[in-house]
Amino acid sequence: MNGFFKKKHLIFLSIAGAVFAIYVISSFVKLSRQTPEEFYIVIPPEERGSIADRTGKLLAVQTNFYSMGVTRENIKDPSQFASCVAEVLEMNPVEIISILNAHNGVGFAYIKKKIDLPTYKELKKIIDSSGYTFVSFDKIPGRVYPEHSLAAQVIGYMGDDGKGLAGVEYTMQNQLQPPSSDDNDSSQSGNNVYLTIDANLQYKLEQVAKETMETTQAESMMILAADAKTGELLSYISFPSVDLNEYNKATAMQTIDRPAMVAYEPGSVFKIFTIAMLYDAGLLRKTDTFVCDGIYEKMMKSGEKIRIRCLDHHGRITAEQALQYSCNDVLAQISDRAESDEAFMASIKRLGFGQKTGIELPGETIGSVKDPSNRLWSARSRPTIAIGQEISVSALQMLQAAMAIANLGVPLQPSIIKKITDKDGNIIYEHKAELKERLFSESTAKYVLNCMETTATKGTGAKAHLNDISIGVKTGTAQMTDKNTGRYSDTDFVSNCMAVFPVENPQIVLYIVVQKAKGETYAGRIVAPVIKKAADIIIDHLGMSRGDAASFEHDGRITIDSHKEMAIGKTVPDFTGKSKRDLLPLTKRTDIQLKINGYGWVTSQSPSPGTPVTENMIIELNLE
Repeated sequence: MNGFFKKKHLIFLSIAGAVFAIYVISSFVKLSRQTPEEFYIVIPPEERGSIADRTGKLLAVQTNFYSMGVTRENIKDPSQFASCVAEVLEMNPVEIISILNAHNGVGFAYIKKKIDLPTYKELKKIIDSSGYTFVSFDKIPGRVYPEHSLAAQVIGYMGDDGKGLAGVEYTMQNQLQPPSSDDNDSSQSGNNVYLTIDANLQYKLEQVAKETMETTQAESMMILAADAKTGELLSYISFPSVDLNEYNKATAMQTIDRPAMVAYEPGSVFKIFTIAMLYDAGLLRKTDTFVCDGIYEKMMKSGEKIRIRCLDHHGRITAEQALQYSCNDVLAQISDRAESDEAFMASIKRLGFGQKTGIELPGETIGSVKDPSNRLWSARSRPTIAIGQEISVSALQMLQAAMAIANLGVPLQPSIIKKITDKDGNIIYEHKAELKERLFSESTAKYVLNCMETTATKGTGAKAHLNDISIGVKTGTAQMTDKNTGRYSDTDFVSNCMAVFPVENPQIVLYIVVQKAKGETYAGRIVAPVIKKAADIIIDHLGMSRGDAASFEHDGRITIDSHKEMAIGKTVPDFTGKSKRDLLPLTKRTDIQLKINGYGWVTSQSPSPGTPVTENMIIELNLE
């Protein structure tokens, strides 16, 4: 100690220590006065693919929403804050104050979630100008459905967690938003899914459905229209429906995908399949005749007596006439020609009943098809099933079975997906007609189609007859089961009609179901006219050749409105008739993308007028 720590050494160490201490303290003071640097964890953006119709019209688009939150204890004047933002949020100030005062006004709280871009921008101006530092916004990915309720059950819905909850949003989740791999930090952009649906045709047929629901006061309704050559669904309607932008406000009835999920007894429409099965098996000929005396009666060896009533006494008729008159008596007699109960039911199952169709939609029912070994099977089961009772089916199963007839005996896999592309438009998948094993001979299919045409020209489907293009139909009306009693209801009916056209070269299979109509319930009277109306729309929309196609003259002059400066507010305006010059100011906007196709004036647009404007929205305008 005495030798090492000399006076000059101690002085040097003291000065060095003092200098270091001053440096540390001054650095600390300097850093404490600086605004702390914000650090962010950069998360690669995930963009969910869009859903479009077969022509590219957007039906579901990725966007961003904002959730507005506050730190309650930092708010000095809750009433003033509530009054300041209530109008923009479309909320009552009292409601906002209630949120602020909850939990003694302490902690973080969301004032409102899923705020759209225009509202967010307006709020941000108010918050910034008022100096409300206690307000924060969370940016969350969301979904906008430009066509609102159009094809709602097909499109489905995406939840707040970014996962599809129904429809194609659910079944195509991994395509729309591929799961990120653990060994890849970059997020993969979602693929775009194109439906087989034609949005314009869908809209026209939905108007028909709305009108029918109003006139019949029905509880629900379905319309399916499919390409008879490819199995692609051109229209898929389930009413009542839901505005997908307000899915959380929907009732359970509005969200049901009826064509896939609801099973019911089809009634007399099923008779076309009974005829097809037995005719193809060589157990029925065109020239065979049967006598209808108004009731089918049969005494079994067990002593059981079967009685099935017919709506009329049709006398001696052929199988074709039995379909024309929808004769229960003769169809029951025809079913007796089946080799056995087992053979009869096996043919029904080959048609696809009792199993899912495999369409790209969730929640398909298999319906209910009895087995002859089942304890519920009775002597009357076969003739009763032959006329469409004691069997429950889905609308998709009925459509699939009818397509087997329309495609001359070869069934098709029904599909709702036209193609899938990546973000650059490269095709990943494209639908091709999937032919299954032949069920009927071509001659059998043509025979049944001719029978259906007779039903349309002079039978129960006469109100579906078209004057200038051949159409084959079959109507059916069936009592529904009362859920409370377990018995058939006296007031609730399923009224349905199947149509194929043109008969000589089937292009379209059309199926319409009306459930629980009020007043008139016979399908020949309330559904057949709707088939006619829907078929006319489809024929004109697809440009199918017809005998008395309407024509009109036009002088070629188009009147254009005087120039008005275009502006886009909270919703997409109607651009119809606007020139490219009118649109130029909008191309400078950075929050939207304007895609202009062609020259001249706007004739069509996507999304439609009135659609809420969202961040980075693509507005496509077609000019001619």
